[in-house]
Amino acid sequence: MEWRKRKGEELAPAIIEKYQLSPITAKLLSLRGINTAEKIDYWFNATEADLADPFLMHDMKKAVNRINQAIDAGEKITVYGDYDADGITATTIMVETLGILGADVHFFIPDRFKDGYGPNLESYKKIVADGTKLIITVDNGITGVDEVAFAKSKGVDTIITDHHKFQEQVPDCYALVHCNYPGQKYPFDDYCGAGVAYTICRALMQEPMPELLELAMIGTIGDMVKVSGEGHVIVKRGLKMLNETERPGLRALIKKAGLQLGHIDETDVGFNIAPRLNAVGRLANASLAVELLLCDTDEKAEEIAAKVEKLNDERKKLTATVFQECLEQVKNNGWDRSQTLVIYQPDFHEGVLGLVANKLVEKTHKPTIVLTKNEAGIIKGSGRSVAGYNIFNALNPLKDKLFLKFGGHDFACGLSMTEEKIPSLRKAFENNFNGSYNQNIRDYDFELPFANLDLKTIAEIKLAGPFGTDNVEPVFSIKHPDITGCFYMGADKNHIKLTVSKSNKKLDVVGFNKKYLTRVLLPYIDQLFIGIQENCFRNQTKVQGIIKGIVFAAPKLVVPAPVIDLRSEKYVMGFADRYLLFDEKNKISASTKYDIDPAKITLINDYDSEGEVAVFLDVPHNQSELDAALTNNYAQLYLRFILDQLPVTQMPVKSDFEKVLRYVYTHPGLTIEDYRLVGPFLQQSYDHILFILRVFSELHFIKLADNKIYAVKHPAKSKLTASRYYLATRSQIAFIRELRNMSSKKLLMYVNEQLKQH
Repeated sequence: MEWRKRKGEELAPAIIEKYQLSPITAKLLSLRGINTAEKIDYWFNATEADLADPFLMHDMKKAVNRINQAIDAGEKITVYGDYDADGITATTIMVETLGILGADVHFFIPDRFKDGYGPNLESYKKIVADGTKLIITVDNGITGVDEVAFAKSKGVDTIITDHHKFQEQVPDCYALVHCNYPGQKYPFDDYCGAGVAYTICRALMQEPMPELLELAMIGTIGDMVKVSGEGHVIVKRGLKMLNETERPGLRALIKKAGLQLGHIDETDVGFNIAPRLNAVGRLANASLAVELLLCDTDEKAEEIAAKVEKLNDERKKLTATVFQECLEQVKNNGWDRSQTLVIYQPDFHEGVLGLVANKLVEKTHKPTIVLTKNEAGIIKGSGRSVAGYNIFNALNPLKDKLFLKFGGHDFACGLSMTEEKIPSLRKAFENNFNGSYNQNIRDYDFELPFANLDLKTIAEIKLAGPFGTDNVEPVFSIKHPDITGCFYMGADKNHIKLTVSKSNKKLDVVGFNKKYLTRVLLPYIDQLFIGIQENCFRNQTKVQGIIKGIVFAAPKLVVPAPVIDLRSEKYVMGFADRYLLFDEKNKISASTKYDIDPAKITLINDYDSEGEVAVFLDVPHNQSELDAALTNNYAQLYLRFILDQLPVTQMPVKSDFEKVLRYVYTHPGLTIEDYRLVGPFLQQSYDHILFILRVFSELHFIKLADNKIYAVKHPAKSKLTASRYYLATRSQIAFIRELRNMSSKKLLMYVNEQLKQH
């Protein structure tokens, strides 16, 4: 990862004086382009009264007139929503407002498992058959060409309100209210579904409707749309309304989340409130969440909130369970060496596929698709990607050949398909991955001012918020930190707390899921990038840092050691001039899994530089390769040996070979891919089975015909050691094991001796 310092035009002294800005606030605003009196005044003082005229949005007048007509005529209106936090809040906004106006209003939230995402023809048929005369979509509808056409054929009008991308064909609806309609005059183009619904309600009521802002804000944060421009007003004013809310459903939800009214910020909404609403749609029907937000008694709110909390807990457990099962599949099938992952199990819960795919990408650094089977026998899946690889563009050319449905964007996709096409998807996905790599670039604001760091600093930082998608939380640098304390926290000791000293001040800095930061690595930390927050513990409130990134460098020693043994460290630091590989197959893993700039990765056979800080990243195949690599002139050499291309991590025993051979005899005609399913029965990993089959093939115990494996009748007797592949692998495993387990003293002595000879 590369860290880049933000740049911005400094604020004029007169502006700083006018708004009484502290140096931190002034700098943060300038770095975000909020650098004029007009912009700053809007940032600090704009309210819902300053939002643009809602009738500037496309078809707004037409939509409002039709809604009023339906209300006056007593027509049944159905609001068709969506099952995520944005769709839930958008539905609530629309239903509540129409209820105030006296409409005969009902709502429908599609079931993720039965109806799928967005417009559903069978659902439209039921809504029409039930007497609805006007359908209003919120947070969906732009793809509902057939559904809207059906409703129109039955004399039912549809008003589409949406914010998603336009497709090739647009539905022939009565009115289309869209925040990003081409050429419209409305000045803000990135509302979420709840934001569009709120805008319509402003038009209907002809007033700002501040009581709806808390709902629009939850949808905005939950859907990760802009929090600048009008998005800033929605989130800032919405947070104020939320902290003062009298809405029973939200109060009950806040209580269950362990939050405190008056102290809720955008992070709380993003990590505690929105996920709870999302959990309902993931595991049940999201109508329950709408009922929670609409209910008007504390007793009913408590009852529904308890159900929501139970679903959220279940969502966490399911996500953890499916994630672990996916990791087992990766291990058992040898996919840790593949470039992509397609993981399928028919009983995976559909509601957590996207969450699990995201966790797998974070863990494995591979583009990942997780699949399950629904009650109708259709395979459904969610995909997530890595930086530099557009998963939508990669899979979109395959949609007609492999998928029943497909959609998505750069980093995420959703799909449905038939089961027999999963192997084809796995093969195409792997072959399509080109190993492209864009080093992740993150921005930071400026060096943390330690001298005046206190709780007032946090208040000054918050003036540049609320923070979100396009107004990211400030990140500060601490160069050359003096780390004077370190201890590990959490049940599994996965988190670390450092005490950083500078300018005669101390700051606790927490690193979540930073277990890899061992005490051996701490002296190599040259720069910390942190966020700043309050930490309330035992009735004491202190300033605390949260690690966002780390830059490493070699410790500044009086006499730097020429060779450093870091074999025991699983984390790869990024400060070396060159990362040397013995095996070309490890290139992609080095760049993606360990976030190393490909320009710094070189095969040892191609290396011709001198005087560089170098790392032996993978293991040599034998001692001769190692000795040859030690003929180069390095300024400093780090020994890692963290990657390899071994076909198996340990040699199968004789009984393993016997089991596989018996299975080949009793099950002739299986493909190599079929043996993935055989692994659990034979109690062996797929890697082990492939290795054994290759040895048997060399010894002519088995043969391959039409891509199928058969046993050879009456083969010549041979020992396993007659296989060159068997002997070579055994020798390589023994060498690598010795290299990785050798005492540090012995290894350093050997490497230094070899370097001296050259």
